Amino acid sequence: MSDTTSRALALLNLLQTHRHWPGTELANRLGVTERTVRRDVDRLRDLGYRVESTSGAAGGYRLEAGSAVPPLLLTDDEAVTMAIGLRVAATQQLVGGPEVTLTALAKLEQVLPSALRRRVNALAASVQPPRFGEGAAVSPVVLGELALASRDHERVRLRYTDGAGVESIRRVEPHALAPADRRWYLLCWDLGRDDWRTLRVDRIAALEHTGVLFTPREISEEEIAERVLIATSWSPKKIEADVVMQLAISEMEGYFGNWAQGATAEGATATRWPIGGSDWREALYGMLWIPAGVEYATDFPEPQRAELREALERALRALSAPLPPARRNSPSFDDA
Repeated sequence: MSDTTSRALALLNLLQTHRHWPGTELANRLGVTERTVRRDVDRLRDLGYRVESTSGAAGGYRLEAGSAVPPLLLTDDEAVTMAIGLRVAATQQLVGGPEVTLTALAKLEQVLPSALRRRVNALAASVQPPRFGEGAAVSPVVLGELALASRDHERVRLRYTDGAGVESIRRVEPHALAPADRRWYLLCWDLGRDDWRTLRVDRIAALEHTGVLFTPREISEEEIAERVLIATSWSPKKIEADVVMQLAISEMEGYFGNWAQGATAEGATATRWPIGGSDWREALYGMLWIPAGVEYATDFPEPQRAELREALERALRALSAPLPPARRNSPSFDDA
């Protein structure tokens, strides 16, 4: 393979992984002059790739969808089939790496002509693959557009319905998409709330691209995982209750960190905090994290309230009872 061909393929790969590249950046990445970049762009155009160029200080190149699928050794039917398969894989959260599925889907749909995109939308809507677990249905169109916006660091407007059924328009900077508990979550910086938010993708009814790019904010992979885990805990639970602890909300937030989401002030010295779980044991786990010495009350519902009381009373009796006899013939390291 000649240097010219290798360079053209490298340029194509860069154009497929970003919506807009400044000419100087492409030249630096490829180790060539801007004039050489312009020649390589012309070669890609001759091969059927529609590369749009803009001039000026913010000028550069971007790969656009053309009137036909570029030469990817795929027929139209194969391209449509592949796009539908990737959508199903993404919405079903199949094994093999969800981020790989989304990046592949974003690359393919970015170059699909409008006619083929309409075929994909129509056929994907009629495909009803078996669902695993209780995950909510996710729009593959919204999922693909969010993947593009996250990759390109582009601000978007969302029509979002929260858990209480309230619909709002959210202006966000999408950072990452993550699957958890058979759902997709979008971690983003909410410009209206000036804070991080983790949104359920199945609650996004519509998405609008703004064309405004942003510089990603720093956040660790550990914090991303923690915020997604917290978001999953907000799913409807079989048991839901509130705890009112005698701790000012500022102190409570300092102690609980991101897990303080949903907490509200009850006067100047108390905080209301929602808890829940599939049974009283999971809800009790939340209460056990309340700092030592802090008194609290809860509206834990019946009959689970009675079950919890009985379990705690037995635990107290066990702690007050005499110690059980020592274990006989207990193994020791010397016996090994």
